[in-house]
Formats: sequence, structure tokens, C-alpha cells
Amino acid sequence: MIPTSATRVIRVTDLTNAEFLARHARAGRVGLSGGHALIDHAIARAQRHVDEGHEWSRWSHAFFFQGTRADGHHWVIESDLQFHRKHIALGVQENRATKYHDEKHYARLAVLEFDLSPEHEAALVREGLELVATRTRYSIRELFGTLLAMRQAKFRNRPNLLARDQSLFCSAMVRHIFHQAGVDLTPGLDVKNTVPEHLARSPLVKTMWALERAEPPTRLQRVEKRLRAVKAKLKRKRE
Repeated sequence: MIPTSATRVIRVTDLTNAEFLARHARAGRVGLSGGHALIDHAIARAQRHVDEGHEWSRWSHAFFFQGTRADGHHWVIESDLQFHRKHIALGVQENRATKYHDEKHYARLAVLEFDLSPEHEAALVREGLELVATRTRYSIRELFGTLLAMRQAKFRNRPNLLARDQSLFCSAMVRHIFHQAGVDLTPGLDVKNTVPEHLARSPLVKTMWALERAEPPTRLQRVEKRLRAVKAKLKRKRE
């Protein structure tokens, strides 16, 4: 899946994740990632309803770049589920961008650039930090409401049916901080019905850098392809 034709898409194939982020991560930009874990495949497949041809999305997670800090590292704001020894982080949090240097876990990356003023960029960081400070939670329940909205287009511009207060999953968090800063990335779509693919297709994306690697289709994709072929064959017989 690709964003709108107005977006300049630059595909990159010869960089490591670390090199890619060092080159393109900037405050005010949005990051997308995709991987090979079962949850990544499930989220990518669920987003097929966004595409007319029902192609899977390449993205399963979204985050916001807040810039380089005093430690010399670039930091991101994101809503995620992370489990560390003696520590669990469930919700909006700050992490070093080095988290995304792991190419086995983050097989695909993209950086989205918007034509924003310095004032807008500063406002975005403030809104993101506000969510961190207020400990906004990650809402798995809202994901199911979003899935329903993806399957039924009539629900996409309506409030998420399973919405909760003080809760945002990854791409909804990105959309929220832009919305609060006065930038509507995906007009006509409820904030909490926003998935990573919607961000990639935002009409406000000026440039999209996409780090691509040759990847074989997953087992689930192969099975789905065979099932489609069988359904098409049965349909032709009935006709």
C-alpha cells in the first residue's frame, strides 16, 4: 500500500535501521514500523479494509519523533505495550529511537515528513509530553472498535464504539497530538479509528522515506492467497 500520489515517496534499500533513522528522524516527523511477529501480521492484515484491493498494510505501529535531547539521542513518544524485567509500560511513554535499531524485530521502517512550522512542531511535542505526564493508557479494547470501523466504512467518522477516557493506542495517539495542535492528518476519520495505514496515506504527508527489504510472503498470506484462488474458481463455476 502507498500514500496518495501527492506524497513524494523515497524508497531506501541499502541502509541499516540505525543509519536510516539517523538520516531521516527529525522532531515533528512520524515513524511507522512493521515486523514479523504474529501481532504485526494480525495488525497488518486487519488494515486490508483500508485498501480497495484488500492488500495488507506494511505497518503495524506508529510513533512520533520529538528530537535529539541532552544525552545526544533522538527520542520518540509512543503508545505501546512493553514488558521489561520488573517493569511494565502500558501506554504513552518516551523511548530512545535506538529501540528501532533492532532489524529482526523492526523489519520495515518509514518516516513521514509534514510541511509544519516550528511553532506547530513545538506544539506537537508539548501535546505528546502532556500524554506522557498524565499516564495515558494503551487501549486494546479500542482496537476492536477500530477494527469494526475498518470493516464498516459508515462507522469510520463516528466515535469509536469502544472508546475509553485517557486511553489511546499507537496511531490514535499520533493523530491525537496532531489534532490537538490544530493539524488534521486524516479529515473525515475519527481520531480513535485511525490506524498506521491511514497515517501513511494522509494527504498532508509531504515526503515518505520507506526502508524496504526483500521479504517472502508470510504463511498466512500464502494461505489467504490460495483461499482467494479457490473462491474465485468456485465463483466461475457457479456462473
